[in-house]
Amino acid sequence: MAWERLPGRGCGALHRCLLGAALLLGLRLCTELRRAGAQPPARSGLPGPAPRPPEPPLPPAPAQRRGASRRQVTYVRSGRRAPPGGGGSGTQEPGCCPPRGRPRRKGPRWHIDLQPWAGPARSLDEEALRFLRYISTIQVVFQAQIACDHVSTDSLATDSSPSKKPWSVCLDDRFGLGHQIRNKQCRLYSLGLGSDDTHFEVSMANDGCEVHRFDPTVKSAHVLESERFWYHRLSVDWRDSHPAVAARKPYSNTRKLRTILNEFGHHKIDVLKADLESAEWKVLENLILEDVLEQIGQLIFEIHLHWPGFEVSGSDSSVVRFWYSLLKELELQDFRLFHSYKDLSKPQLFLKKDIFNASSCYTLSWVNTRWK
Repeated sequence: MAWERLPGRGCGALHRCLLGAALLLGLRLCTELRRAGAQPPARSGLPGPAPRPPEPPLPPAPAQRRGASRRQVTYVRSGRRAPPGGGGSGTQEPGCCPPRGRPRRKGPRWHIDLQPWAGPARSLDEEALRFLRYISTIQVVFQAQIACDHVSTDSLATDSSPSKKPWSVCLDDRFGLGHQIRNKQCRLYSLGLGSDDTHFEVSMANDGCEVHRFDPTVKSAHVLESERFWYHRLSVDWRDSHPAVAARKPYSNTRKLRTILNEFGHHKIDVLKADLESAEWKVLENLILEDVLEQIGQLIFEIHLHWPGFEVSGSDSSVVRFWYSLLKELELQDFRLFHSYKDLSKPQLFLKKDIFNASSCYTLSWVNTRWK
């Protein structure tokens, strides 16, 4: 307002004028503070409202984080499948583009799926009879088995002496092993523990296979025995050894099969033969849990039944149920049993008991029906 319009008012009029201007300025300041999110100052003598907590600072722009290290979060996946296109947390933010390149591999499994009990009593008799029937009957009527027209227990050569053990491979053309051998593109992995019986490996190498035998008792790390026959001072196990232990004890150097495949740069194994003296159950479990089976064409395993095996425990019935569940996992991976050999030269023991007319040792051969 114009001060000259206040005649005769003197200092009182000027005081009221200044007070009004101050009130207008205060109201405008309060309005601006409220818009900015701040609280107006408390009036003298009266408690003001509680101050609002400060807003968290905004993250810096991506250009400012160029030198910062990225923080990665690892999610442990459950047995349930993630939705298609989902990330580790199971949900995908809207608007995200689909992943590029090869599809992501399935996450690790931590245990196999146990089969239902063979009977309501959950007894050893029920479990043992189901298991022995599964590994002893080779007929097409059973879904788990398959007929192989050309089973070789030695090699492709007809003048070779018989093998000491019936390590059998299927040479049907539909599974491709015979073709791979003839083209000298076959690869055999042999897992053993100091056995002198290498007749099968020598025969396969002579027929054209690239043979790798893993034996922790050999003195050198890698030995080329012949043109196609390698020895490696490694023991295939269900876990990798600690580097410090491997440095102190070179003869106890152990690796998982997936680790060896990565180190050697091998993506496929046409035949995997294993004679692991009761470690076969845990090694087989590891191959299943880590999805290594899809890289294998045929399996030849010597299984031992006189005791549960390394790091397999529980009641007798639960142990046999675990064995049977492993074989059913192979079936789910499209492996079919085509040959079974009962070794009558070994003690007739089943979990330390002379029962069921069972041998303590069987040699089983499977073929991957999806192998190309």
